[in-house]
Amino acid sequence: MHNRREFGKIVGSAAVAGMGGVVVAAGPPPRRPNFLLLLADDMGFSDAGCYGGEIETPNLNRLASQGVRFTQMYSTARCGPSRNCLMTGYYAQQTAADVMTPGNVPDYTRFAPEYLKPLGYRSYHSGKWHLRFVTGENGAGFDHSYTLMDEDRYFTPKALLLDGERLPQPKIEDHYYSTTAIADYAIGFLKEHARDHKDDPFFLYFAPHSPHFPLQAPAEDIEKYKDKFAEGWDTAREVKLARMKRMGLVNCSLAPLEPNMWTTWNTPDAELFAKIGPGEISRALPWSSLNAEQKALQRTKMAIHAAMITRMDTEIGRLLDQLRAMDAERDTVVIFLSDNGASSEQLIRGDGHDSSSPLGSAGSFLGLGPGWASNSNAPFRLHKSWLNEGGISSPMIVRWPVGIKDQSKLRHDPCHFVDILPTMVDLAGGSAPRGVAGRSLAPAFQKDGAAPHNFLYFNHNDNRALRIGNRKLLATGKTGAWELYDMATDRSEQHNLANAKADTVRAMANQWQKLDDGFVKQRESASPTKKHRMPPAQTND
Repeated sequence: MHNRREFGKIVGSAAVAGMGGVVVAAGPPPRRPNFLLLLADDMGFSDAGCYGGEIETPNLNRLASQGVRFTQMYSTARCGPSRNCLMTGYYAQQTAADVMTPGNVPDYTRFAPEYLKPLGYRSYHSGKWHLRFVTGENGAGFDHSYTLMDEDRYFTPKALLLDGERLPQPKIEDHYYSTTAIADYAIGFLKEHARDHKDDPFFLYFAPHSPHFPLQAPAEDIEKYKDKFAEGWDTAREVKLARMKRMGLVNCSLAPLEPNMWTTWNTPDAELFAKIGPGEISRALPWSSLNAEQKALQRTKMAIHAAMITRMDTEIGRLLDQLRAMDAERDTVVIFLSDNGASSEQLIRGDGHDSSSPLGSAGSFLGLGPGWASNSNAPFRLHKSWLNEGGISSPMIVRWPVGIKDQSKLRHDPCHFVDILPTMVDLAGGSAPRGVAGRSLAPAFQKDGAAPHNFLYFNHNDNRALRIGNRKLLATGKTGAWELYDMATDRSEQHNLANAKADTVRAMANQWQKLDDGFVKQRESASPTKKHRMPPAQTND
């Protein structure tokens, strides 16, 4: 294992701890790193400045300049299953964790804190939950958890928990904003750790709701971007692609807008336009086809989206400051991800939309929409919920001053959210249990191409995909035909090779089906877990 090479051989006999087969050394352990896992919500692959974006993200940029960026990290295309992959190391279909996956939670399901605790770690969570199930009063084995269960409000969320206990709903006059509050609690957990557990390593999972809809941000943050996006998404995407190519992030063409593709569960057009107003649109249309009223509303929506990301970046900066204050910066592995691509969804939920309220305030309920989501995911195709690259490609930044020598370098290893848990367990000095889908990415921290996968599997919302090497097999919807793309040169998925390589398609389709059937059999043959209970009611987005 990579951790043995990095930290030196652990001597003494090993015993298997009771948490899913984690191996713990009997002798004195080496110094174990801390883990700070930062997870954005519905942030596009190329939103951040260090991924070619136009949004101000100085703290993410600094992490990237001091560490490595992965160009081919994949999510599941949806919030809930992605988070389950992160926390369990299994594909969502193996743990009945996808909203499309029926069945009981199998008894082999464990969460990251349960693997890390026998290795001496304390674990903390602050932010969005969206796991299908929880354990104990603090959720999945976390020692402390500030939990946001309400995805429909940033200023006045109705469902907040602290270590399993319900908190009162904030009021507008409290000047609460969830991204800031989530950071406040995370920093409080770190301060307590430094005071009471300074000799123990920690795992902190920081999961702000931002920039998931509704588009809501402090007015002063929105003001910074009020004139930023007047050129529209067509020009912005072209400029971004050129910048990303110069940075070495991509080498493909720009996927065209697809006005005939939209999420079928959106608020119906007639209701959407009536409530939001005549400036709203629901399709990815050319910017030049919009009228002045439409352009005004659309660029304001992107300004709010950008403000939400910049605010999140600011709060990440406060977390990094706390690491320095507690002398933990050098020994902390910081990992930044987004749970899926930017969303084209346009739903009016929560308290509805008050057309008399300032846009971006607690009274408004807007979605980014497919036009600007196409910019956030540029140069890739489509958005959240699709298994095209725009739906599943996540930025991933890793900084670890004591363990990663490279700075501001790229890693092109194809990898998946299931790899994060095995990576942390590996670096912590343990061995992930047999059966998890992920593998440690620790070798890739040191050298590009050092953590190859035999395959990467995807299944969500009746969309299917399999990646083997540079070949990606893809089908959209229950009746969609298989398509085949070469990821080495065509990550924008413009040149379907299925007809020319029918044998490859047939073989990969058979392999996908065997994997999918095997995952069903795996979870159905296991006993239902009695350990986990369901969380309070929560939406699926």
